[in-house]
Amino acid sequence: MSTVHVLGASGFAGAQLASLIERHPHFALGQTTGRSDAGQSLATVAPEYRLDRTLTVYDPTGVSAGDFACVCYPHAESVEVVAELASRGARVVDLGADYRLRDPSLYPRWYGFEHGHDDLLAEAVYGLPEAYRDEIRSARIVANPGCYPTAAIIALLPLKGQLASVVIDAKSGVSGAGKTPSAAVHYSMVTDSIQPYKVLAHRHTPEIGQELGLPVVFTPHLVPADRGELASCYATLSGARPGPDELHARYVAFYESHPFVEVVDSPPGFRAVQRTNFAQVCAMIDDETGTVVTFCAIDNLVKGASGQAVQNLNLMAGRPETEGLA
Repeated sequence: MSTVHVLGASGFAGAQLASLIERHPHFALGQTTGRSDAGQSLATVAPEYRLDRTLTVYDPTGVSAGDFACVCYPHAESVEVVAELASRGARVVDLGADYRLRDPSLYPRWYGFEHGHDDLLAEAVYGLPEAYRDEIRSARIVANPGCYPTAAIIALLPLKGQLASVVIDAKSGVSGAGKTPSAAVHYSMVTDSIQPYKVLAHRHTPEIGQELGLPVVFTPHLVPADRGELASCYATLSGARPGPDELHARYVAFYESHPFVEVVDSPPGFRAVQRTNFAQVCAMIDDETGTVVTFCAIDNLVKGASGQAVQNLNLMAGRPETEGLA
């Protein structure tokens, strides 16, 4: 058994992650922390998981060399904690944004802080198994992707290297905004509405561009649902344009060895992937314009966060990639 500490287990993604670890056949749940909720039972904070563990304050001395740790903190709050965990010999999956961007100069612009750990940033592996499975296996620090980048990149990854331009229209359930309440996610503001937000300025934009290899136009929308995410992507390609059957076959061949990506014949929706670690992908081409239109649906808290973290932990621990997630 391997010990996995979950730091920030009282948030939406952290609580889901603690539940997955507790039920995993190889992992043992270590520290389960929550700052403002310390002292409360996770069964009270997130009753849907029925996990009777008392949330504690993080104690770095309780982490041993060889342990795993998952950090579920907001941006700018995990950078030092991850560095400390690595110095103690733990292997870390950071579910925040602090180790996703390879260029440290991007952090002041997009996240408002100086990173300060360029060496660890250069070492960190981007935690999308569909792109970096082999690198993840031996990584000391894995940067779990954002939920929007997960959906957008999976939708377009088989076309990487041939992409000339990309526009991404993405929609997420309200849980993607995190647990901290605000006027923007108040029930009365969200219900019966669809709202674009952070237009031309969303922090996931450079992450998507980094992994696809070109600048992208990315617009997120908040929809009146709890869980789910759908990326609708519009791409022009360089070189020869594939026909519909060739495009579909390319996606099937690319994702054949990836157990959590299902290539489907028609555009997917939230329902098929909610509360699972699966991504459903559909690729189509518009004959009139030559535009490739691709779709990817995921659960933003599972494949977009905690399930993908477990997928990464499995790879790091030498376990079957699907263990605890089937």
